[in-house]
Amino acid sequence: MNELLGWYGYEKLDSRETQGLNLQHFTAATSPRTSSTPDGSGSEDTSRDVSSNQGATRVLTPGTTNSETKESSPRVEDAVEQAVSFLQQGHVIAVPTDTIYGIACLAQNSTGVRKLYEIKKREQSKPIAICVADIQDIPLWGHVTVSTSVLQELLPGPVTLIFERTPNLNVQLNPTVKFVGIRIPNCSFIRCVAHSCGAPLALTSANMSSHSSTLAVEEFKDLWPDLGAVFDGGHLGENDPLRLGSTVVDLSVKGYYHIVRSGCAEETTKKILEKYHLMEC
Repeated sequence: MNELLGWYGYEKLDSRETQGLNLQHFTAATSPRTSSTPDGSGSEDTSRDVSSNQGATRVLTPGTTNSETKESSPRVEDAVEQAVSFLQQGHVIAVPTDTIYGIACLAQNSTGVRKLYEIKKREQSKPIAICVADIQDIPLWGHVTVSTSVLQELLPGPVTLIFERTPNLNVQLNPTVKFVGIRIPNCSFIRCVAHSCGAPLALTSANMSSHSSTLAVEEFKDLWPDLGAVFDGGHLGENDPLRLGSTVVDLSVKGYYHIVRSGCAEETTKKILEKYHLMEC
């Protein structure tokens, strides 16, 4: 279990439903040019240096117009499309989730993965979870040891499930770890982005490692210059308990579970797993 201790640092993405999320959009001053690859990861062509995107964002709020550009905020559908475009270029973007703000890149895009580690100031030995859109996506990236019924009761929700990773996952993501944590946040926006990309997102909290998670975009202003875009869903919670992490559970051994981090849904998670006769180890 020692190899799994790094998963304690997993970020909070709770289960509060955000259907009809009121999005704002921070968009890079230079519009992206998308070049897709068959796996949805986007082109590895780095003719535009994403690391030089200093101070390139501007704020657009819902139903208002930028006083300088006269540009209105986009519809949610347009925001999803633009998020996909930035991700496919290898950018890291900030997104609202069901509870806290996260930063994300395409897990299969090595340019984005390198940038994500740099922004987080995170050691590669401390794993980053992936986010997928639907339960049927999970077996592509992890060797699933539980039934579909178990997955359906746990997800979407505030749980990170650890499985042994499959060879499909980018070797540059968590290169020293043979496991992968998989999330399906209960947030329609981020799931639509993952679905539209056709590939998993590497997703972590919008803060530097060891710092507090964030509930409003103003709380991670220091990161803005390093991001391709910031998508603002307003203030995501009213009190600090919402900053608690997801429950991280190791399901890599069939028939057993191990709680790696208690998080915000430990009791519910244990009840579901024991309902299906999994034993704690």
